[in-house]
Amino acid sequence: MEGVSENHRARSVGIGRAHAKAILLGEHAVVYGTPALALPIPQLTATASAGWSSHACDARGGLSFTMTGSASRAVVTLASDGLQRLAAAFAERMGLVRMPHLDVILDGAVPPGRGLGSSAANARAIVLALADLFGRELSEATAFELVQTAENMAHGRASGVDAMAVGAAAPLLFQAGRAEELAIGCDGLFIIADSGTAGSTKEAVELLRDGFRREAGAEETFLSRAAQLVEEARRALADGSPEELGARLTRYHELLRAAGLSTDRIDAMVEAALRAGSLGAKITGGGLGGCVLALTQPEQAGEVARRLHDAGAVQTWVVPLRRRTRHAH
Repeated sequence: MEGVSENHRARSVGIGRAHAKAILLGEHAVVYGTPALALPIPQLTATASAGWSSHACDARGGLSFTMTGSASRAVVTLASDGLQRLAAAFAERMGLVRMPHLDVILDGAVPPGRGLGSSAANARAIVLALADLFGRELSEATAFELVQTAENMAHGRASGVDAMAVGAAAPLLFQAGRAEELAIGCDGLFIIADSGTAGSTKEAVELLRDGFRREAGAEETFLSRAAQLVEEARRALADGSPEELGARLTRYHELLRAAGLSTDRIDAMVEAALRAGSLGAKITGGGLGGCVLALTQPEQAGEVARRLHDAGAVQTWVVPLRRRTRHAH
């Protein structure tokens, strides 16, 4: 164990970045060990800066936390509480006896409660900023563990897919804490559409669990159907069959809707995307609000985005799907 010496202060500021993610297929089932497919969204970023504070530091150290952008007071309070614990976990992991008082500024463009991994992206950006400030090299495994610690505090039992995907450079197959990059045999576009309503992962997880308790065999049926759709989608991606992939997205939406995890607005947005020519569309993330993800060909993208806005989307983002061979991650 060591204290904070002058050589740790060689840098006056540390910077860390991470990005949003969307689940293509596998949400909820992934918590039970079933695979999930995740898509990085590089254009939605979280950037953190960490610097030495002029505040007097007590024995515990401490943090002054500022969140820029349009985050609500409740989000800032929650993030601030989580950050104190994350910083303590970082100090313990790095063997720092005393954590000096730090100023942390977080600029998060990932809207919270939308299934886009905002809490994981924020945590990863902060962890990397702290590592940069202290001049520490963090392995991917250590970064993942620290972000996962924060995710478990934020959501209860987290699968780890968000903690992995917010640092990924390519779409991932994730299962039980391990990830590999997906083989992608075709180009395409995903349109992510924000319904304007925050979902609640915790509430959705409880709702699903209650359904499993009430009906004998419901859990096995849900998980086996989810696993089948994820595997079929993985093959469709690798084979370059966008129509097959799209069909699996829509069927996964039907699975989540049947479990009570969709909303009227989300259903209307899914329907609008399909009518506009999307190859497939579904809710993405925990559910009970959040975003819709629609797979489309470039020539339909403008019309799909327009129809999604007409159906209630408050904003949309376009994420390209690029052909690539698989690499281990």
